[in-house]
Amino acid sequence: MKNKKRWKSLMLGIVCLFQIQVIPVQAEKYWPEGPQIAGDSAVVMEASTGTVLFEKNSHDHCYPASITKIMTSLLAVKNSGMEEEVTFSKEAVYNTEGSGISRDVGEVMTMRNCLYGLMLESANECGYAIAEHTGGNYDNFINMMNEEADRLGCKDTNFNNPHGLPDEDHWTCAYDMALISREALKNDLFRMIVNTRRYSIPPTNKHQEETYLSNHHKMRNNYKGDEQYLYEYCIGGKTGYTSVAGSTLVTFAEKDGMTLICVVMREMSPNHYTDTRSLLDYCFENYQIWNIAENEKGFEKNISDNKIFGDEDSFTKLNEEGYIVLPKAVAFEDAVPKIKKSKRNGNLIGRIEYKYGKRKVGGTDIEFTDAKVTEFKFKDEMEETAEPQKKVVTINIKYIVIGIVAVVGLIGLGFGVYLLADNFYLIRYKISSRRQMRSGLKEIKVRRRRRRR
Repeated sequence: MKNKKRWKSLMLGIVCLFQIQVIPVQAEKYWPEGPQIAGDSAVVMEASTGTVLFEKNSHDHCYPASITKIMTSLLAVKNSGMEEEVTFSKEAVYNTEGSGISRDVGEVMTMRNCLYGLMLESANECGYAIAEHTGGNYDNFINMMNEEADRLGCKDTNFNNPHGLPDEDHWTCAYDMALISREALKNDLFRMIVNTRRYSIPPTNKHQEETYLSNHHKMRNNYKGDEQYLYEYCIGGKTGYTSVAGSTLVTFAEKDGMTLICVVMREMSPNHYTDTRSLLDYCFENYQIWNIAENEKGFEKNISDNKIFGDEDSFTKLNEEGYIVLPKAVAFEDAVPKIKKSKRNGNLIGRIEYKYGKRKVGGTDIEFTDAKVTEFKFKDEMEETAEPQKKVVTINIKYIVIGIVAVVGLIGLGFGVYLLADNFYLIRYKISSRRQMRSGLKEIKVRRRRRRR
């Protein structure tokens, strides 16, 4: 009995063993491992896609110092004309300290020159004056800064001044600064300003001489003794430093079709430059950008199979300016697309977005092509719908009258010619007879004269 129970238990165990479902573990999607950096917080974002290529504590709250001025500049270029005159108030001059260009109360400069002072020399009084002018007043501009941050999707930001001087209520994070920078880079004037190495402000009503400016970002500008920090792919950025924030740095770089935004915070100088170079080199070496419209082969089949846009499926296309970013060891086809229909706005009717693993790696808009199809009718249809044509004769009285007059004239002329031809010989005979008669009379008269003699 005991042996039978043992055999039953053994057989039951074997059955249970075969009934166990083995759940495969999905392999983790390959993503390059970034370098070790000294800074407490950092992020690298690709500008065209918003793809995060590297991050370290990127949502930690940090004091931004002067990289705050990227937001100040963004709002100014979006809401002010570059030739508008900005007047420096007493508050702008005396409520700021630290870096500046020594402006005076009542001094007037164009908005353009204020922005160059703000972004190249990090002039705090320029930041204050820009805020007062663009916002109508200082407090309203601070509200504008936070509203713009919310609109851009910033979750860990609270601005309380336009320049970044120490303030317990003024903080942000590396990721949010990348979002703000990404938006700023869409503006050509902003890109031009931060890319400028040197600039001169012409004389003003308070300064008779030019004011010379030099970009403080050492990866962009060639400072004497700091040549080792130059980075050939750098197209601008913004520096920052306060005793409580440490060194902060935002850098923009372009190479191989990619535009990278690197933000490092809570750094010790010069680590903010060496860490930035390491991060940029790592990303350029390990990632590549793909144009979606040129590489997506399954879009037309996908929408036709699923009828996502109904009758408009055949007349959709992908925006040619959309991209995804992937590790260089990964093929375009490894990214998983997802099509989202949206309320039509002009030609925009949806979007295709891509993920690689759990990461969003980019996308592009789906647009309506506005193609027009000419309706074709078959022969039978054309015969059925064809209407009999009616011949219409138009009579013009003017030309009829002219025609009649011309005909009458020709008839008269012909009749005259006929009469002339018919009587030609009669007339000739009468003329000849008259000549003979005259000649005869003359001869008779001569004879009579001779007789009288």
